[in-house]
Amino acid sequence: MFKWEQKLPRKSGQAKRVYLVSVMEQVMVRNWTSISLPRHLKGYLFSCLFMEDIGKKEGEPVEIYLCKSKDYSAFMVPPLIAAGVAVAVVAYDIAPKGNIDLMVSQVRRSVLFIQKQYSFNRGIYLCGHSAGAHLVSMVLLTDWTLHEVIPNIKGSYLVSGIYDLEPIVHSYINDKLQMTLEDAQRNSPMFCQKEAQSQVTSTCDLIIAVGQHDSPEFHQQSLDYFQVLRLHGWRVSFIEISNVDHFDIIEKLMQNEYILTQVILRTIFQ
Repeated sequence: MFKWEQKLPRKSGQAKRVYLVSVMEQVMVRNWTSISLPRHLKGYLFSCLFMEDIGKKEGEPVEIYLCKSKDYSAFMVPPLIAAGVAVAVVAYDIAPKGNIDLMVSQVRRSVLFIQKQYSFNRGIYLCGHSAGAHLVSMVLLTDWTLHEVIPNIKGSYLVSGIYDLEPIVHSYINDKLQMTLEDAQRNSPMFCQKEAQSQVTSTCDLIIAVGQHDSPEFHQQSLDYFQVLRLHGWRVSFIEISNVDHFDIIEKLMQNEYILTQVILRTIFQ
């Protein structure tokens, strides 16, 4: 079995989908605001939905969650909204429609767009799971001097992420991505630290989280990346969450009492 995978007893795919759709239906009863994208951003910012009048309160923190599909990824919104955090759920074009460079470009532009629209935010907090954690890492390594503004990024949560893309080049996962070795190296945050001089290194709190039942590759990459970030001066913490696998670790963010939910809120309101 390929080392990215971990076979564990889980709900059937249909049961899991129905469960998440049920949660989504409860969320969508609330006040969703869909943003109208400027023409020049169409094709770069794939979609961005805002929850409950995002950012209208001056000094409100904003959490941005990067996901493959906005339709099933707002399950983590209620506990954050209840605590006074505005939430943006941002999707990006996945393969084969989007290649790795396009995905990185899209999420960077998304963060810039939100900073420009809500410049009075108290802080932007990025969260990503699996491939989303990789994209958050690439956002943090952006040279913001090449852009009009520097996002007010105060924290980031990297959940069961991928930080070295080279193993993917040699796996079935690359059948759709079609990454070259050069693509993988250029977009691997594990090895981009020396080249990148991030403007948020000293001001951003990073949390790297991995599930107890995540596969060996996710465990190793999370630990390795934690060490790399610490070596390069980032304020980073590592947490292994008990009794969760690669999917539960993020899906349980719908629960107020879940340890990762509490870690995120403590970081935002410390």
